[in-house]
Amino acid sequence: MKVNSGIISLALGLAVLAGQPVLAQDSFVASAGQAVVKVAQGELQGAIENGIYTYRGVPYAKAERFMAPQPPDSWDGVRLAMNYGEICPIPAMDKVATDEQFNPHRYFPQSEKCQFLNVWSPGINDDAKRPVLVFLHGGGFTNGSSIEGASYEGANMARLGDMVVVTLNHRLNVLGALDLSAFGDSYAASANTGMRDIVAALQWVQSNISAFGGDPENVTIMGQSGGGGKVRFLMGAPDAKDLFDKAIVMSGAGNIAALPREVASAVGEKTIANLGLTPETISKIGEVPYEDLLAAGNLAIKQINESGLATGVNWRPNVDGSFMPADPVSEGWAKYAADKPLMVGNVMDESSTIIRNDNSSLFADNWTKWPDDKTMAKLTELYGDRALPAAEAWKRAYPKEPLSRLAFFTPAQRVSSLKAAEVKAASGSAPVYNYLVTWDSPVLDGIAGTWHVADVPLAMYTVDLVPQAFGGGMDARAMSYDVSRAFINFARSGNPNHAGLPEWPAYTAENGATMLFDNYSTVGLQHDKGLLEILTASTGG
Repeated sequence: MKVNSGIISLALGLAVLAGQPVLAQDSFVASAGQAVVKVAQGELQGAIENGIYTYRGVPYAKAERFMAPQPPDSWDGVRLAMNYGEICPIPAMDKVATDEQFNPHRYFPQSEKCQFLNVWSPGINDDAKRPVLVFLHGGGFTNGSSIEGASYEGANMARLGDMVVVTLNHRLNVLGALDLSAFGDSYAASANTGMRDIVAALQWVQSNISAFGGDPENVTIMGQSGGGGKVRFLMGAPDAKDLFDKAIVMSGAGNIAALPREVASAVGEKTIANLGLTPETISKIGEVPYEDLLAAGNLAIKQINESGLATGVNWRPNVDGSFMPADPVSEGWAKYAADKPLMVGNVMDESSTIIRNDNSSLFADNWTKWPDDKTMAKLTELYGDRALPAAEAWKRAYPKEPLSRLAFFTPAQRVSSLKAAEVKAASGSAPVYNYLVTWDSPVLDGIAGTWHVADVPLAMYTVDLVPQAFGGGMDARAMSYDVSRAFINFARSGNPNHAGLPEWPAYTAENGATMLFDNYSTVGLQHDKGLLEILTASTGG
């Protein structure tokens, strides 16, 4: 049966414009005559899902353990691309994540052969030159995947913005950041295989995204949390300089510096010793089961943190002298990406509500219902004799917010976001836009506030995919509609402004402009500067 995808797209577009995203699987078309694209390695058979061309589990590279990624193998005939590919192995979870209620997770089969990406587009083979957005998942450099979040689906954003959305898996933890370069030239690329995978995916986008209706000369990289850190590393990596045009950092502006070479090398050497291997037997590392390899690496990190050589060591990219010649976060990212527009922001409550607390305890002692005396007692616990000045500054900065929310406000992330914006603005070559999400979900009487990862469903227009987190109401949908259009416009032109928001100025050190996303969004101009000064001084931050 022939399906007129143009009529479907029109109907869906009208529904979207009415503020009603279509999420149910009303239509799924896959046939030899439709949704077939040709990439460098061969033909791909995708599907048309509710008018959006969808391709899952597309190989963008191949790689042996600790080796640099290579182009994927070609294939004969047509390869099916309708199901997700394997994700990178991650550490076993010993308990249910405390944020499961508000950040519902999905876990797929794992494999070290995890270099797969997913593509959503309103059209294919049409020379449309749509803007391309590449989303990098969170989980630090240890956990996560392109499908972990139920809200990571790209169809709604592709439909709303007439754009191409890409998500991807890459190597993580010991597989993505173990420096074995001391054991010979064969392992020269080992220190940053995870970041090298992402660069390989961006190279694949450059070579193939035109077939999906995307413009390789208009690519935006967007990441949340650890994904935001990956964006910042890419902004300072010479190999990535010509592979993207704009960047979005969501709750990932903290100073996650690359490991110094001597520290990364020490982790590698101790890992090998923990495995009982030597320079003469290093070749056997390819045969070590992943679980044993991870355990040896995690023990090595613990040993380094206890040795006095360094503190705060974990799995993350390394300064290796080649792929990453210097720490890109502290010195390189603004230089290599000086001409690339940036959007950077975070959410008001970050990790202070559901991620650090049990949902049932929060529900039993709901902070949104605290009386003033209890609120002040809590603030005094946090800020001592600066509790009262902080409370007064809070009321000036956020007059519509309850004072009790100050007990869960995350000043460190806000300060990091502003510092990143200020450094970028100082480059003077491209604009930077700052945001803060202050909207909070009504689910469980508001206990989550605006939690870490909440801005992803808002930006990707997928709040209805996680009703247990956003409540499924019109307020959340309308909020997401305005937030997503800002992200879409930024990806299209480097300017997030649209008619549904107040005028959003580019950030400067003088104006401190921040878009406060809420049911009625407003722009703050240095609105919480005094508050942040009090909070960071009182905590020694």
